Parts: sequence; C-alpha cells; structure tokens
Amino acid sequence: MNKTLAKILLVFMILGLTSCSYSPIFSEKNYNFEINEIVLTGEKDINKILREKFNRIRNNQNLKKKEYKLLINSEKERNIVSKNSKGDPLKFELIIAVQYEIIFNENLLLKKTIEKNNIYNNDSDLFKLEQSEKIIIENISGNISDNIISSIINLDDN
Repeated sequence: MNKTLAKILLVFMILGLTSCSYSPIFSEKNYNFEINEIVLTGEKDINKILREKFNRIRNNQNLKKKEYKLLINSEKERNIVSKNSKGDPLKFELIIAVQYEIIFNENLLLKKTIEKNNIYNNDSDLFKLEQSEKIIIENISGNISDNIISSIINLDDN
C-alpha cells in the first residue's frame, strides 16, 4: 500500500513541477536597463563569475534602456575556524566581500558593500578541498551578482 501511495505521489509531483511555468528570476533578459561598462578590480576568480553574469545584461541592444556603469572591487579571505589537537585545521571560513558603485550619467547612485561567508570542513585530499572552494566561490559570487542586479532593479523602479 505504501509503495503505490508513494508512486502516485511521485507522479503528481512530477506533473505539478512540469506543468508550472517556473523560471528563475534573473534568467529573463527583459530588463529596463543595460550595463554598458563594468570595471572590475580585486579577486580574479570572483570577477570572472560576476563578469559572466553581467554580460548577459550588457549585450541588450534596446536603445530606450537606461545605461548604468558598475565599479566593482572584490576581496576573498580564508580563515581557519577550528583546529584539531595537533594544530591541523578542521574547518575553514571563506569570506567574500564586494564593494560596488552604480553610476548613471556620471552620477553616483549607489555605493554599497556586500559580504558573504561560508564555513566548510577541511579535506585531506587537496584537490577535493580546492574543488569545494571553487564551488563555494561560484555560489557566493552568483548570489552577490543577483543582489547587485536587484539593487539596479530597485533603483530603476524609483
């Protein structure tokens, strides 16, 4: 009885998810603005992710859109949070800070700093540890770029 109930529930969940019109908020390219210039300084891995995200908006060809300039400075810091009895690190904290300025017609509209962090376990395999850090950097940087886009959308609404 439980297996048939689980199968029926699974079928309804699949039908419910496929029939809805879910789409990520920032995937649509119908913004009322365009980013015409991006100046990135700081951490190159973070800047690469941010540039890719903003280039999706930057390549719009509608002349009626407001054109913004972004100045972004990114920093990354890795700290040891805890150690074992031998003094080897057990947990790390990765802190990413991004300072950004939004400029419209040579006027500074917004200057803000976003700081995000993530605590993760050490791994004896250095390759796995490096891959984990890359994933964390990608996730945090993507989240920060979404926050910056939201800031521009909020400015554009006002």
